[in-house]
Amino acid sequence: AAKKATTIIPIVMTTSSDAVAQGLVASLARPGGNVTGLSSLGADLNTKRLEILKDAIPKLARVALLQSPGSVTADLQLKELRPAAVALKLKLEEIDTQPDAKGLESAFKTAKQKQVNAIMTVATRAFFAERKRIVELAEKHRVPAIYFQREFVDDGGLMSYGVDYDDLFRKAAHYVDKILKGANPADLSVQQATEFKFVVNLKAAKQIGLTVPNRVLERATEVIR
Repeated sequence: AAKKATTIIPIVMTTSSDAVAQGLVASLARPGGNVTGLSSLGADLNTKRLEILKDAIPKLARVALLQSPGSVTADLQLKELRPAAVALKLKLEEIDTQPDAKGLESAFKTAKQKQVNAIMTVATRAFFAERKRIVELAEKHRVPAIYFQREFVDDGGLMSYGVDYDDLFRKAAHYVDKILKGANPADLSVQQATEFKFVVNLKAAKQIGLTVPNRVLERATEVIR
């Protein structure tokens, strides 16, 4: 919306998942317009989350993916997730989900009917806004889940793997500083995230009867006991 509103006023992104695919910049190296900033690698990190699930859950075979129908961001993530699931020999059960109380309850019931061993969501603001309800439903249905931001774990979720957003916000300020000092956004390359957090909540694991292997815990940046 901001890009459509102006081609003159500089715009600094903080968390674009795929700025090129979304049509926000011409390329990461040379954005070419009035938009620049940071990429959160939203699509790429879902593959890593699938790998963590496979390492953490014995005999993992089926993973439910709650997705937002019609979301451009979700579609981009699915293009990465589908081949990743095949490579990991996992069955990805894609469940169209309305991010509200009724829609989420229905999605979890569908997931249980499909006999999934774990659950995850595409990384969208709509699911982030409903994180507390999602965490509660995962516990209620005793299904392991991995999330895209640590705030899910702060609300009682099992695991999260994602970008360190505090780091991105700090770096965005440097872009603003450069632009205010005369730099042209078209010449400021888009930086991809380099700092990531993997958080495991052993309290949540105990509540659903899951023992997280030590090899997984050793890779965590934070373990909540």
